[in-house]
Amino acid sequence: MSLTKDFSQKFYQRLMGDYDSSLSEAGIKGERLAKRLAMLSEIGLTTEGGSSRMGFSKEERAAKELVKTWMKEAGLDVREDGAGNVFGRVQGRDKGEPTIMSGSHVDTVPNGGHFDGTLGVLTALEVVEAWKETGYQPKKSYEVAIFTDEEGSRFDGGFSGSAAMVGDLNREEQIKLIDVYGNSFQQVLEDDGLTVDGYFASERNKGEVVTFVEVHIEQGKQLEKRDLPVGVVTGIAGPCWLEVAFYGAAGHAGNTPMNDRSDALIAASQFIQQVERLPRETSPTAVATVGKMQVHPNGINVIPGKVTLTVDIRDIHKETRDLLIDKIIQLGNAVADERAIQVDYHENIRIKPVPISFAMQGKVMKAVEEEAFSAYLLPSGAGHDAMIIGRHLPVAMLFVRSIDGISHNPKEWTALNDCVVAAKVLKNLIEDLTR
Repeated sequence: MSLTKDFSQKFYQRLMGDYDSSLSEAGIKGERLAKRLAMLSEIGLTTEGGSSRMGFSKEERAAKELVKTWMKEAGLDVREDGAGNVFGRVQGRDKGEPTIMSGSHVDTVPNGGHFDGTLGVLTALEVVEAWKETGYQPKKSYEVAIFTDEEGSRFDGGFSGSAAMVGDLNREEQIKLIDVYGNSFQQVLEDDGLTVDGYFASERNKGEVVTFVEVHIEQGKQLEKRDLPVGVVTGIAGPCWLEVAFYGAAGHAGNTPMNDRSDALIAASQFIQQVERLPRETSPTAVATVGKMQVHPNGINVIPGKVTLTVDIRDIHKETRDLLIDKIIQLGNAVADERAIQVDYHENIRIKPVPISFAMQGKVMKAVEEEAFSAYLLPSGAGHDAMIIGRHLPVAMLFVRSIDGISHNPKEWTALNDCVVAAKVLKNLIEDLTR
């Protein structure tokens, strides 16, 4: 047996090991979901037991083709657009109604996990499998979606497929992109059997889709702390990456007295320490993180003359997110004044948050409660395809418990019981939305 097959077999056995088979009902089957998760784990398997399926790669393509096979076996009408997005459609009883869509992505970060994105695609497909077994046909049409290059490992951007579908693209900027291997955007597309013109022609008439629903692992510990399998997402945080530069004066570490220094690193440290308290003072869903910093000239015996750092600022509400940005800038100015140094700011990105409507949250809550679980509300701090689509269409998100909150890591894990509960909740929700 090959190492790949051996891994997927053990992966499947681990999923099934503590599975409660009584959860398989109304056409939803945990064994089928486990087999498919295991089969996809073989594609792009790393030596550490992780997954590497970069956007537009042969591995992402192989994963799409495998899911296409399952879509066709389930009776879906399958098509692929010019961005490589895959859609499998169940025709509703009323052909004039716009479609409900659910899905996610199958690309991964380098050496990532086996549930991020993939689970959203497979639970969306499991709804169709359940309908096939029970003979159910929805009133509205339903589509299972696989979006290309969500993670952004290829071009350090992400959401290439969902952005193409909703038309959130600047052709002039997009075609200038160079991937991590030095290949042009055009070359990357052509290597995947796509074209530049086809990519930019993949925008969809937004009137064709009435709602998008995404199931995704939580990538945090809130559900685990409350011993809940799933949670209702209240909104998707919009990030602002604020680059802050403190300018002091470099000097000799031995010959410059402590009372005669202009130390940029001391100022930056004071700033970082105080940034931590600002989100709590601004919004219960806001966060701010300093995760990147450069010290210049970065010598052991040199007083730092310049420090550049980036603050990742997020919230699900635009007003409080922007208020937090202002507070962080005010803090930087206050520290610079106190230390008699200069500070400059540059925004690398500012993306609008996507709040999920109370009406849609209510529908997801109802679908959760139908499975006899409490409907816990929580925000999404990470970006998702639903964030891109939610700028134009109503969206909903369902989070699934992550063991130890681990994600983007080979140790990423979600129990099969929780995966099946998510599939059942999604089925309840889609049936409600398609009535």
